Order: sequence, then C-alpha cells, then structure tokens
Amino acid sequence: MPDLDVLADPSDPAVQRLSDLAKPARGAVRTAIIEDQEPLVQALRAGVRFIEVYGESTREFPDDLAALCAELRVPVRLVEPAVLTKVFRSEKRPKVFGVANIPAPARFSALAEGTGDVLVLDGVKIVGNIGAIVRTAVGLGARGVVLVDSDLPTIADRRVVRASRGHVFSVPVLLESRERVARWLAESGLRVVDVDMDGSLSPESLGELEGDVALLLGAEKTGASDVLQDLAADTVSVPIDSRVESLNVSVVAGIVLYARSRRSA
Repeated sequence: MPDLDVLADPSDPAVQRLSDLAKPARGAVRTAIIEDQEPLVQALRAGVRFIEVYGESTREFPDDLAALCAELRVPVRLVEPAVLTKVFRSEKRPKVFGVANIPAPARFSALAEGTGDVLVLDGVKIVGNIGAIVRTAVGLGARGVVLVDSDLPTIADRRVVRASRGHVFSVPVLLESRERVARWLAESGLRVVDVDMDGSLSPESLGELEGDVALLLGAEKTGASDVLQDLAADTVSVPIDSRVESLNVSVVAGIVLYARSRRSA
C-alpha cells in the first residue's frame, strides 16, 4: 500500500480527540472507536461510516483491511506507539482501530423489515454474554436482538463491539424499556417462547413451531421478568446434568437458535 501519514506528536490536537473518544461512554454517542481487525472489517461491511482508520506504525497494516478501506474510501493513518499509549492510557492497545459515526439507535420498525426470530434479552447485563449472543444471532439467521435493562448506554460500547466481533452492527440491536417491549410483543403478532429452567418443551420441539417467534431469555440466575414471561405462549428448557445448576445464557441462546435454524432443514 502507499506510504501513509504518521501521527507522531503526542501534542497534536488529533491525539486529544482520540483520547476523548477512548474514554468509556456514559450515554448515547455519535462517534466512537472501533478496535481490532475483525470488528473493524465487520463494521465496515455492515455499512458503518468511518471517519478514519489507524494502525500502529511499527506493525504491518493488514492487507485485507487496507483494501476494504481503499474500496470504501476511508482514510488510513499510522500512529506511533507512544501516541497510542497516551490515547489508550495503557500498554495494552489495539493494533488497528477506527473512528466511526455510530448509526442512529435501532427502533422497533427495523424489526418489521426482516425475517427470522427475534431474541429478547431481559436483564442480561454481562457484556461478554451480550456480544456472544449477538454474534450467534447473526450466524444463525435471527432478525434482531432486543436488550431490556442491560445497563448499556449504547450498542457501540467498546466491550460489546469487541465481544460480538463487530456484528453488533450487522443486525438491529435495540436498547428498550421493559414496558415498551411488552407493548411491542403484544402488538407484533410474534409467538413468544420463554426459555426457562422449568420449560415444558425441549429445544428439538422448537423446530415444530411455524413462523417466526420471539425467544425470551433472562439472566442466568433470575430468568426473565414476570411482565414479559406473562406474554409467553410456550416455555422451553435445555435438559442438563443435575450436577450443573444452570448454563450460561449465551450457551442457551446458541442452543435454541440452532434448534430454530434446523426447522427448514
């Protein structure tokens, strides 16, 4: 690739702008840093608009990322290690990252445009689980993911972007209140299936349910709220050995999504 401009002066105003963006977000954001190669590539492919992409000056910039940036006309700059340390305030820093304009928050109308099941995560707060579930949802053809009481200020939270490998931008991911979700589920016409420890159906039987459904999952210890459970037409559980108290919610999500994906096989 051609010679790239190098950001080497820690006092450069651009460095302060990057440092500000690297701080944890406390509310909805319009601009954010996306870290690491795979999340960057997935975000670019999903249509996220990037202002600029950066790479560490002492490392080879990835060829496939360079080609994608060139194709999409996204500027690329290199950054000296000392500047990266100032930006991320740690020796642990990304090899590549980009500054992106974050898409407007998804609304319920976005879920009406596609096909596939909808995942509703009620009270799931661990960002690693949320990111893993979003990635699985994309891989197994879900229409979207609705997050209720997640404590996330934005889907562009760097931890979620990293855990989802950038796929948080590949499907609609909504941050909504429990009351609004209950109202939407009641009006959507989707059959609500509560995934619960005491469910009456097995995952295999999910393949027998016709049409798209809303799969309701709660936190591992508490399950979903009564408000949303009351909307369920069916309950399903994953049988496990009695020596194990419960399964991680991201594992359960993968099992039921896979079972649903097999219905047309």
